[in-house]
Amino acid sequence: MLKIHNLDVSYGPIRALKGISFEVKEGEIVTLIGANGAGKSTTLRTISNLIKPQNGSITFLNKDLLPVPAYDLVKLGIAHVPEGRIIFGPLTVHENLELAAWGRKDKIAIREDLNKVYDLFPLLKERKFQLGETLSGGEQQMLALGRGLVARAKLMLLD
Repeated sequence: MLKIHNLDVSYGPIRALKGISFEVKEGEIVTLIGANGAGKSTTLRTISNLIKPQNGSITFLNKDLLPVPAYDLVKLGIAHVPEGRIIFGPLTVHENLELAAWGRKDKIAIREDLNKVYDLFPLLKERKFQLGETLSGGEQQMLALGRGLVARAKLMLLD
C-alpha cells in the first residue's frame, strides 16, 4: 500500500533521514521507534508532503506522492494526525469532526461515522458543542484522532 524507498531529508546542512526504506501493506500496523530526533516525525511529515525529500520515492497504492500537494492527500485516503493535537480551536467538536468529512457526499455514512467516533470517545459526545480550544490536551488528541477516523483514511499516520 505505502512504499518508501531510499528517502533522504535534510534541514539545511543537517541530515534528518538517510536512505530509509520500508513498506506498509494493507491491514498492517507499523511503528517507527527511536529516540527524540531520530526522524520519526520527519518521516511522517515527508510522507504527508509537508517536507520535501532531497532523494527517494514515496508511493501510495502505486501512485507517486511527491508531486501531490499535502492538501490533496486526504482525497487519496491518507490522514495525518500530527504531534501537538492540531485541531481547529474556534470550531466546536462537532464542526471539527464534520470538517474531516469534507468532500464526502454520503450523508448517512458520515452520520454513522460521527456516531462511531462519539461511541469510541464518549467525552467528545458530551462536549459536542464545546469549542475545540477549550478541551483538555487529552480531549484535543481524541478529537484529532476522531477527525482521522471520520475521514475514512486507508492510511493513518499517527505522530
